[in-house]
Amino acid sequence: MTHAIGRRQFLEGAGATLLGGALAGCSFGVLESKSLSAPSPALLLPRLRASVDRITNITVCTRPFRAQGPRLDVEKIQGKTVVHNYGHGGSGWSLSWGSSAIAAENAMASGERQVAVIGCGAMGLTSARLLQRAGARVTIYAKELPPNVRSSLATGLWTPDSRICFEQEATPAFRQLWQKMARRSFAAYQTLLGLSANPVEFIDVYLVSDSRNAARSLPSDDRRPKFAELQRDQIGDLMTRTEDFAPGTHPFGQRYVKRTALMMFNLTAYTHLLMADFFAAGGQLDIQEFHTPADFARIRERTLVNATGYGARALFDDQSVIPVRGQLARMIPEPQIDYGIIYNGAAFVPRRDGLVFQVLGPDDYYGFNDDTAVPDRAEAELAVNTIAGLFHEGGYRKALLSDSRTNSRVDG
Repeated sequence: MTHAIGRRQFLEGAGATLLGGALAGCSFGVLESKSLSAPSPALLLPRLRASVDRITNITVCTRPFRAQGPRLDVEKIQGKTVVHNYGHGGSGWSLSWGSSAIAAENAMASGERQVAVIGCGAMGLTSARLLQRAGARVTIYAKELPPNVRSSLATGLWTPDSRICFEQEATPAFRQLWQKMARRSFAAYQTLLGLSANPVEFIDVYLVSDSRNAARSLPSDDRRPKFAELQRDQIGDLMTRTEDFAPGTHPFGQRYVKRTALMMFNLTAYTHLLMADFFAAGGQLDIQEFHTPADFARIRERTLVNATGYGARALFDDQSVIPVRGQLARMIPEPQIDYGIIYNGAAFVPRRDGLVFQVLGPDDYYGFNDDTAVPDRAEAELAVNTIAGLFHEGGYRKALLSDSRTNSRVDG
């Protein structure tokens, strides 16, 4: 028996945390699952070569959380129409096409056909492309370009309610708006599947747990607001089902394992695709830095899309933007590895531009209100060693060698 489940609910059942800012968003409860005494299919996985000497880079980014959710309003500044599109927490790439569709519609409503986009990250690039499709001539103004923007340092999974807002702010109107953004983004990403360089693909992710009903949540006496949980109620039909693997039927010994599928972005290839499409459609790029909104007076366009992400905190003095620190350890790619793992407070994602490892923290407030940008080597090694430990044990080797004819998954 299997049952439909969202990304968040998949993670709930075994004490896993969300993948940093990109996955983090809500408290966890116990996941209902089928009896583990039932027959389970055999599971074999190609062995991951995880070790700290294979780390190639450690990166830190600051995700822009707003308690009330993304800012999508329009205002007049210095005679310019400024359309805001920022503050998506850990859901920037995931909601980018849906959120940017709203921004593009607002910008085109000004009547202008020459539009500026401020920022060249997830929101900036998708806003620019949608404006071009609507007939606008677009110039992107940015201080930095990929891969030196915060969006390029994301984990790279489709996690549309990852710390998107606080539960108390998730009004019916917001839930409806969020669902619209999530569905439009999901549909857009389906058109990118199967392209060369695999900018977008689906992967299997395994939640490995030492106990059957381990759970993770804020302590009962914790008075901090909870993050909104939206996927199950709003887009449950887009979520995949989970499968349980009983101890002894998988490579990880006597642990408990669940499997689901998640959409992953290979951000290097995906960003290259967006940039190439932008230039092919006549887009222009201007390297500029804006310190205050008054600086907008020096550009020719009268309608601007503000897609500056965390940069909006300084540029607009928007103190509603709260930093959420996220660190990734990048490792040498392994083309044969096509699955992810979440285990014991760490996560691994098989990006083609470099395997990604991350410490997840004790709860969803890990990294919250922390703008520290200095990489932490000890944290990176903890993430790698936690996942690597699953592959250094005799239980894994015995299961893997039980069928020497294959080096890939075998599903019953």
